[in-house]
Amino acid sequence: QVQLVESGGGLVQAGGSLRLSCAASGSTFSINAMGWYRQAPGKQRDLVAGITSGGSINYVDSVKGRFTISRDNAKNTVYLQMNSLKPEDTAVYYCNAVVTNPANHVMNYWGKGTLVTVSS
Repeated sequence: QVQLVESGGGLVQAGGSLRLSCAASGSTFSINAMGWYRQAPGKQRDLVAGITSGGSINYVDSVKGRFTISRDNAKNTVYLQMNSLKPEDTAVYYCNAVVTNPANHVMNYWGKGTLVTVSS
């Protein structure tokens, strides 16, 4: 089992910055990758950025050059630095962890989400 707790959301004006944090606890040794997803009202949940245990990173095109994902393995925490925020970045942001359990099954764990609101 892995527990994920997000923090850092809030209200910011367009052009501003926020940093989201996601602290993982539990069976963190089995985490293969972590990432941030977002879900705007009436839309599906989509990947924003991901980072593997080996350090490979990917971003959705709409945030490239503005968002940076990073990981502190010692603290079992993943961050999302969001700069040059736009109103269309408004969404609930969810932390995700991909875990291989002792039965060699791949499991997905989710945090409860943190709301990011960008005003124009």
